[in-house]
Amino acid sequence: MDPGHQGTAESIYDRQLLLNGAKRNSVLELSEVQRYGIDSYGDINYVSVYGMRPVEWHAKNIRLLGRTAVECTRDVLGDAIGRDVAAVAAKAPLSAKTLVVDLFAGSGNTLHWLMHHLPNAKGLGFEADTNVFRLTRQNLAALASPIVILNTDYRTGVSDLTTASADLVIAFIAPPWGDALDRTTGLDLRRTTPPIIEIVNSLVSSFPQRRILCAIQVFEVLNSPSLAELKKCFDWSGLRIFPLNAPGQNHGILLGSKRWVPQAV
Repeated sequence: MDPGHQGTAESIYDRQLLLNGAKRNSVLELSEVQRYGIDSYGDINYVSVYGMRPVEWHAKNIRLLGRTAVECTRDVLGDAIGRDVAAVAAKAPLSAKTLVVDLFAGSGNTLHWLMHHLPNAKGLGFEADTNVFRLTRQNLAALASPIVILNTDYRTGVSDLTTASADLVIAFIAPPWGDALDRTTGLDLRRTTPPIIEIVNSLVSSFPQRRILCAIQVFEVLNSPSLAELKKCFDWSGLRIFPLNAPGQNHGILLGSKRWVPQAV
């Protein structure tokens, strides 16, 4: 297959085909990954993960499902998220240890970049989908990554965690958006699967003595009432939008701290 071929309307490699269509649970060939980048974004290297272009990570026996190619955090965004999270974490009171946990790990690429910018932390990810979990575990093993991925849902994973009371827990939260993103009103943080407020409240109650920093993936256009409601869960919050795409099409993170407030350093 020629990755430069644009294809017919029936064979365009777009979000619909890979996320909801025939390729959702298929392991993609290199040419298909490149085709998705070209057909959808005009960029053969769009799905760059783990610090590598598709041709590089594919050569290392790293593989992605169709759904993961769509849902994964690309390097350019993962790097930006990692930098911002590390900058805020540096303003936390000194902790014995830092645990970074991705509650919906997927490809593990966001966790990869968080650990890149927080090299002294421990990295842990939860992935409930068995097929995604198996590939991600294989991919991280191919990279000799110290990140641990568990085949479990976020509730079970969090309930099994034990950390010292002095620890800082950094949680990356990016549940499936489903129909939470409306073209007019933007992303409604109350309609993700599960709702983000539900996830945050679960974390806070599970770690009653811990300092928590949540990094929640958001969209440039946000439903204002849902954002206001979510911000009430935190002692401090800050919104970052990363201008990596066309205006109105950018992703970002809402950073929120519980039981501490970032101090100037």
